[in-house]
Amino acid sequence: MESESAVTTCYRHPKVESHVRCTRCDRYICPSCMREAAVGHQCVECVKEGAKSVRQARTAFGGRISTVPAVTYALIGLNLLAYLAELLRSSVVDRFAMLGAGLVGTDGGHYLWDAAYSPDYHAEGLVNGEWYRLLTGAFLHLPPTEGTFGIAHIAMNMFALWNIGRTVEAQLGRVRYLALYLLSALGGSVLVLLLAPQEQTLGASGAIFGIGAAYYVMARRLGADMGNVNRFMGGLLIWLLISAGLTSWQGHLGGLLAGGVVTAAYAYAPRGRLRAPIQAAVCVGLLAVLVVLTVLKVSALRTGAV
Repeated sequence: MESESAVTTCYRHPKVESHVRCTRCDRYICPSCMREAAVGHQCVECVKEGAKSVRQARTAFGGRISTVPAVTYALIGLNLLAYLAELLRSSVVDRFAMLGAGLVGTDGGHYLWDAAYSPDYHAEGLVNGEWYRLLTGAFLHLPPTEGTFGIAHIAMNMFALWNIGRTVEAQLGRVRYLALYLLSALGGSVLVLLLAPQEQTLGASGAIFGIGAAYYVMARRLGADMGNVNRFMGGLLIWLLISAGLTSWQGHLGGLLAGGVVTAAYAYAPRGRLRAPIQAAVCVGLLAVLVVLTVLKVSALRTGAV
């Protein structure tokens, strides 16, 4: 009869008898702790340690490969939640839409900006320190009360985001893709501020135009067949012209330009250790430029130098 002292147990589960050793650390492991290896079995900790030394696969632009477009799903979800908030409370649009300079009267009405101070009005928008509007406006859309285009606005944007967002996210990786989306949205808002500060704008179109620019730049960098890509970009530019009479063409153009700059950095940064720092530096640099332009324009609006 085997003595009690001769019984070996799993190092993670002392009450479980085990006779198999990890081929890497030589500790006893039970069936629930075994992980198949090239030779024999390894314990959970050794498998994790070994994974750290394995180089992670990357996309052509340096992003981590992922099979689920989680960021695209999350962005669509946020846009839909924001639209639901608009339906439940119409004041959400006036409170969070992009607006550089506007006035709210004592009667609760919204009026165009007037640099001359009057006790009957108070400022709203970025001139009132509401900096969040630069991004929150990119998650709102025209309410159903705006007619057919009110519903079409969010439907078209989410359809476009679903179609090209997943492709771009797969190529860039989640972190780079999210940075692209947010900087494109911000670029659209800043151009609205510079060219039409008194207009209240909303919609994810600026960010989506930025993703469209990314799709084009990536296709050229990868040497893809540009026939379909050029047709897609042609449709995007036609929509840019049509939108001049429907929504904010400034926001669309700003998103397109910002997205092009960011993706050019992603696509043409040299491979190697410096690629990620260069890509990050361009993103931070663009953010700094947009912030400076915003501060200068808001300061000019406050002093009446519009």
